[in-house]
Amino acid sequence: MSSVKGRRLGRGLEALLGREEGGFEPSSYEGAELIQVSVDQVDANPFQPRRQFDPAEIAALADSLRQHGMIQPIIVRAVGLRYQLIAGERRLRASIEAQLHEIPARVLDLDDQRVFELAMVENLQREDLNAVDKATAFKDYLGRYGGTQEELAGRLGLDRSTVSNLIRLLELPEEVLGAVRSNQITQGHARALLGLVETETRIVAYRRVVTEHLSVRQTEALVTTGVPTPSRPRVRKDPAHSAEARAPHFHHFEQALNERLGATVAVRARTPDRGQIVIDFHSRDELDRIARAIGLELPAPESQPALPAPEEL
Repeated sequence: MSSVKGRRLGRGLEALLGREEGGFEPSSYEGAELIQVSVDQVDANPFQPRRQFDPAEIAALADSLRQHGMIQPIIVRAVGLRYQLIAGERRLRASIEAQLHEIPARVLDLDDQRVFELAMVENLQREDLNAVDKATAFKDYLGRYGGTQEELAGRLGLDRSTVSNLIRLLELPEEVLGAVRSNQITQGHARALLGLVETETRIVAYRRVVTEHLSVRQTEALVTTGVPTPSRPRVRKDPAHSAEARAPHFHHFEQALNERLGATVAVRARTPDRGQIVIDFHSRDELDRIARAIGLELPAPESQPALPAPEEL
């Protein structure tokens, strides 16, 4: 399987290593020193783009290492009297969990920029690295070393559009980026949301995607048809409802409810001490979520009594 991964990297890794062909294979480092290194002498890669590691995957790899040992060495560089990881963090973490004391390592002499590039390439070949971590790594690299997105794409063996589309995702609100990291929505959903301009509108659309379980195509249609900008319900134009009549604590309370409930909330002030709270929802799922947020559980729809007609309210 590892040889397949090597081919999937295209020309990017070959250019970084200065070889005609190669990949993250022991045979690619015949000129590099192979040593046995103590696991407690290896420091983490400061340029590691991956923020999360699956504990179950690390545990399974640790079991394999206990039975078979480490076949493929990790890649390190010497930094002072210690070593710094370049590639193979899963293997290193699994080795620690398996309580191995020494593991094989290839030692390369590389500068920070090459280590950063190799860390990105190693992770790009794995499908489980989320789009936000990739984008963050690309942006950090360009901020640190300069160059264009096209030049970075060439060094990594990617299309320029792949790099630029990923970096654009970082324009989205943090709430949406967090959903991509946690796999609540896909990269396709996130890219569709970029079609909206306003931050608040993107958040409203994202919440609808989650609560209504919209597909990427449905999200694109939602963006195309337009998402209402969140705003407070219209109130009567009288002095009691004017901005001057709204006490500051109403405004802060309204904002806090918006964030806590994940819904559009309006506080209608009649006087500085009296008013109404109005909560908008657009689906049964969203209503259930709001109810749970305030500690309630609604009955199933079929058991709910019919709502009275407007004139009966």
